[in-house]
Amino acid sequence: MAALCGRIVVANLPSQAQCTQTRNMATLKYISMRLKAVKSIQKITKSMKMVSAAKYARAERELRHARTYGMGSQAFYEKAEVTQDEKKPNHLTIAMTSDRGLCGSVHSNIVRAIKAAALEKPAGTNTKIIAIGDKSRSMLARIYPKDMLMHFVDIGKRPPQFADAAIVTLEILKCGYEFDVGKLYHNIFRSVVAYKTVVTPIFNADSLAQGKKLSLYDSVDEEVLRSYREFSIASLLFFAMKEAACSEQSQRMTAMDSATKNAGEMIDKLALKYNRQRQAVITNELVEIISGAAALK
Repeated sequence: MAALCGRIVVANLPSQAQCTQTRNMATLKYISMRLKAVKSIQKITKSMKMVSAAKYARAERELRHARTYGMGSQAFYEKAEVTQDEKKPNHLTIAMTSDRGLCGSVHSNIVRAIKAAALEKPAGTNTKIIAIGDKSRSMLARIYPKDMLMHFVDIGKRPPQFADAAIVTLEILKCGYEFDVGKLYHNIFRSVVAYKTVVTPIFNADSLAQGKKLSLYDSVDEEVLRSYREFSIASLLFFAMKEAACSEQSQRMTAMDSATKNAGEMIDKLALKYNRQRQAVITNELVEIISGAAALK
């Protein structure tokens, strides 16, 4: 109370019911805003799922033809019994990823496999890393900043072509790093919901020339081996790009489908909570109206 001009004025403080009503209205507005945001997110994830489904269908269709490139090169190395000595010091690691995310653990599994392999290498091993795609570059550069040899970006925005693999191959061959052991880490598409991270060997010129059964093939002079090595590396990279692209699109489609379902469940819970809160606000207002009418009588 405060005394003004000889009169007593009582401060008009809000009642407990009015405070509760204000809190209920604020909560109702918050739930409404959150419900609207989740619905917007659901529309985005649903659209991304439809886009990924269309891209996945195309990637799977193109993968059938691209597998002949990789399988043909791998079959030749197996038949010629081309091997590489893991104890030699200079190693080259190629990580096949892309620039885009929102596809589950497709890219992180590649990095995880490279980290696990690095722990098993003998002491004194000199390993250089080539990152194909910005996702592997960002993760590996934090762990092995001094071992990064080069990286390639703008991967995954368009369907991979053989020309892309040829450009990467040319840069690898002219970078000046003479490796003894080369390994390509990439994903193999299995099904819509499954893929596998594998390691494909990349052989240098000396390992290829020392193949135990290379003499079974005709025209094995140095020029032919050099040309075939360049073509086989490009073929393996193209094969890995196609496999990685198909795995990525299938996992992105699966991830967006799960996100859409989760958003739907959240919308149902928020809608139920909103209706209950709205009912509580209406009930409180009716109680106040009835109480006021009863007080007037």
